This record gives sequence, C-alpha cells and structure tokens, in this order.
Amino acid sequence: MANAPQLRPLGQTLGTEALGIDLSKPFDDSTADWVRRAFAEHPVLVFRDQDLGAAELAAFGRKFGIPRMHALIKYRHADCPEVSWLTNVEADGKVDWYGVKRATDWHTDSTYEDELPLLAILHAKEVPSAKGGTMFADMRAAYDALPEERKELLQGLTALHGRSIGPAGEKLYGDNKGVTEKEYRDVRWPAVTRHPVTGRPLLFINPMHTYGFDGMAQEDAWPLIEELAEHATQDRFVYYHQWRAGDVLMWDERATMHRGAGDARPEERRIMLRTIVYPN
Repeated sequence: MANAPQLRPLGQTLGTEALGIDLSKPFDDSTADWVRRAFAEHPVLVFRDQDLGAAELAAFGRKFGIPRMHALIKYRHADCPEVSWLTNVEADGKVDWYGVKRATDWHTDSTYEDELPLLAILHAKEVPSAKGGTMFADMRAAYDALPEERKELLQGLTALHGRSIGPAGEKLYGDNKGVTEKEYRDVRWPAVTRHPVTGRPLLFINPMHTYGFDGMAQEDAWPLIEELAEHATQDRFVYYHQWRAGDVLMWDERATMHRGAGDARPEERRIMLRTIVYPN
C-alpha cells in the first residue's frame, strides 16, 4: 500500500473510522489484511463516502467469509440475494411499519442459527435529515466491568437462544415476527465466550434472542438476561453512529450488540443495503 490507511476514533470504546480506502476499487490482499487486523481490535469500523452496489457490497463481504441470504425473504435484494434491504419504504413508496420497528431493541444477529455470523456490513443509501442512528454496545468492555460474582456465575452457564422469544423480542414484536423460509429450533451458546482473534472474553447474551439458561427456571433467567443487557448498554459502553449517506459500517457480531435507535421521523426515508458474513 503506497499510502497506508489510517484509523480515527469516533466513540469512547467503540466506533473507528478507516481513512484512505475506496471500497469500489479492486481490493488487494494487503488492504484486506489491514482491515482484518484493524477490525479485530476495533469491532465497529466505518468507511465514509462510499458508493457501492449490492454486488460490490457482497464482494467486500467475501473478503472476510461467506455472505448469506437473510432470513426475511421480503427484504432480500432481487439481483443479489445475499444482500438485503434495511428500509422503512415499501415497494409502492409507503411507510413500511415493520421496517420502521424492526431491530429497534438490543440484539446480536442470528444467534438462533446453528452457525454464528462473523460480521455484518451496512451501507447507507438514504438517511433521515436528523437522528435515525444505529447504536452499538461493547460486549468486551461490558464483560470486563461485571462484578466478580457475576463473572463466576456466567462462566458455567449455557444460554438458550430462539428467533425473537427473549424478553426484548416478545416486547418488540409480539406475534408479528416476519415470514421466514424455515422453522427455527432453539440453540445453545456459552454465556461467556472468547474473541477468536484477540482471545478477549465476551459477554454473549442479547435480550432479543436469549430467553433462558440451561438448568435455570425462566422466572430467574429473564431478570438475569435483562440485568445483563442493562449493564452492557450503559452509556460508557455504547457508540451511537450518526449515519451519513455513503457510509459503509462493519461490525463484529461476537464482540457487540446493536439496535436501531428508532428516533427518526418514520415518514423520512431510510434505505440501506446489508450483508451478514459467516465463516468460510
């Protein structure tokens, strides 16, 4: 790389801008390696002033793993189904209320799947005139700050995950959870895991999909899930990304939780492209 890219912090613990990379140009191995190294330490990485089509976004995702089709059929991109639309606009131009409400409580994507994603990439095409951001919580820092007795309890716990049946999923969606292509069965993941590159311990629960723990009654599990989510989403662990059209933002699905802030005027258009990337 003639001019090595640079990093610029955007938030306190999360949110880092990568300067000097044009994602529309051929992506050489040295640049890809630089992004991988930066991303291991900075799990919310932002590239400003980009203009990518769905196929280019998927090609960027393939530098890190395998982009996979989204569970919600309605939002898949017609020409590139491993990319989906994140939008509040219906095909006829009216407000898509599911699109407005979707993903506005804290979650980690697809923890109800048999295989966990590595990362997700979101590319802003149209954004509201104010607000309409996405919030990210640092699950590394959240784990580090837990009291020792909570760390000891969690080390031995296996969390139960379902599609939208955790405390936040029931509150946000009720019975309206969108049409998917397949039925999802419950899966189990350790409540504390380690980042595969850095080895840092991570708190791995989220109130959308985590609904219990092996061997724990639900009346005990839900308050614990809500307590941990409240702890992890304190201001000191959270980065609010204020979108600009042209932003490409990638986030680590293991080291973070996220949510749409849901604070923009719903009649203002919000159109983004997204892909979720799984291990090779």
